[in-house]
Formats: sequence, C-alpha cells, structure tokens
Amino acid sequence: MPSTPSGNSVFSAAFVRTADGWNGAEVDLGEAELVDDLGDAVQEHLGLTGDELALLCVEVEDEWFAIVRYQGDLEPRAFLSDAHAGLSDGLGELLTELAGVAVDKDTPDLGVRPAGDFELLEDLGLSSDELVELSMEEGALPGDTLSVIAERLAFADELDRLR
Repeated sequence: MPSTPSGNSVFSAAFVRTADGWNGAEVDLGEAELVDDLGDAVQEHLGLTGDELALLCVEVEDEWFAIVRYQGDLEPRAFLSDAHAGLSDGLGELLTELAGVAVDKDTPDLGVRPAGDFELLEDLGLSSDELVELSMEEGALPGDTLSVIAERLAFADELDRLR
C-alpha cells in the first residue's frame, strides 16, 4: 500500500551534512511500504556512500512533522511532532513504527504529544527541550516549525530551495 496520506499535502526532503555545509534533495516516499524503504529513499536521493549524517524531514500539511536521523550503520532515530501521526495514514504508521511509538487508538483526543527520540539533534545544537517546545508551540504549523529547526541547524537555505 502506498504511504501517501490522502487529502493532505506531504513534503519530504533529506539533507546530508558535508564539509561545505548541507545539501538537500526532495524525497518521494509515496511508494514506501516498509520502514527500510524510508532509509533506502534517503540513500538513493542523496547518493550516500558511507557514514554521512543525513536527516529526513517530513511535513504533513497542517497536521504533523517528523525528523529521521540516519548515520552510517547506526539504527535510524526518529522524532514525531505528534504521536498520533500513525492514525492518519500509511506514512504516519511507518514513522511511528520507526520512532518506536505505540499509537493509542483508544484515546486519540489527548492533544498533540511529541514522541520518539527527543535527543536526535542535540549534538547538532538543538536540545531535546527546545525540540519539544518548538513542536508544541501554539498555532505553529509543521512547516514553520521545520523552518525554525532548519535555521537552527544551518540548512534553512537548502530547505527553502526545495520547497
């Protein structure tokens, strides 16, 4: 089953850190059926060859965002702005699985609750507290929050270029 949410606009892009900064590429996740398909798409679109640090950013318009960190042979690390992303569509299901989140289908009205690895960006300059605070900012759209994160991590120009 293709993972693209029906009715919502999805933007996904991956960024690799190089000696000269960050390079990005838009990533099509529409055919992703397994968690490994996400990493394969990042590797293919960025041309990764080794231990590079790569970030996959996914934005589902007005709903939620996710960041997945890939680095060499290490297990991917994922953060979701809302633990209920897995209730919305196949892509959300894959990302909640990757983040190790058990979606609570019985109480979906608990409001926005970030989930996953809150510390995945700490060594890049964004603390877990800041990540959670940005994710839960009242009235902020997922795309706006990703823009702030990209600015803090110095890949905002690449993100803007791809949008």
